[in-house]
This record gives sequence, structure tokens and C-alpha cells, in this order.
Amino acid sequence: MLFKFEDLKVYQKSLDFIDGVYKITLQFPQEELYGLTSQFRRASTSIALNIAEGSGSTDKDFNKYLRTAFNSLKECVVCSTLAFRLKFINKEVYDNLRKELAEISKMIAGLRKYLNQRQQ
Repeated sequence: MLFKFEDLKVYQKSLDFIDGVYKITLQFPQEELYGLTSQFRRASTSIALNIAEGSGSTDKDFNKYLRTAFNSLKECVVCSTLAFRLKFINKEVYDNLRKELAEISKMIAGLRKYLNQRQQ
């Protein structure tokens, strides 16, 4: 049985991003477990959680959840930048994370625009 939100490409893409974050953060220093590792994982997970939670709501409410998902995405931008600056990840990994975040950002923006148009 599938839930409606599971068909959304942005939801699927956010799950892929979470997978990558969990894999990458396994390599972070142990002392970051309750710091950057935890924050990065929670922020990435929040993107998908908010997409899922808002999807069954009204367009107006869904848009609010998408805004929250976008805010979590911005947290992931900061987490990836910190990880790169602290040399927990290399330039290639950093660039790939940024590319994925940009893609998810565009998808969220497109979905929000669509919902706003439907509300008018």
C-alpha cells in the first residue's frame, strides 16, 4: 500500500538525500555524534517528514509544511558547508551535496508555486 506523498518526486529525492547524509556522517569524528552529525541527520530527515506530513492537508497547509521543509534544507546547506570547512568531507562530496540540495530546493519551489496557483 502506497501513501499519496510517496509518489511525489521531491519526496523520493529527499529520501535519497537522507541516505547519502547518513552514509557520509558515518565518517564524521565520533565527538561530533551529538553535534554536527545529529544536526545534519535531523535536518535532512525533516525535509522528507514535512513533505509527508503536509501532503494530506489543504494546499495552504501543505505550502506551510513545504516552507518548513525548505528551512530544513537551508540547515543542510550550513551543515554541509561546516563539514567541508572542518574537513569532514572533501570537495567532491561537498559539491554533490550542494547539487542535490539545489535540485530539491527547485522541486520544493515548483510544488509551492503550483499550490499557490491552485489556491487562486
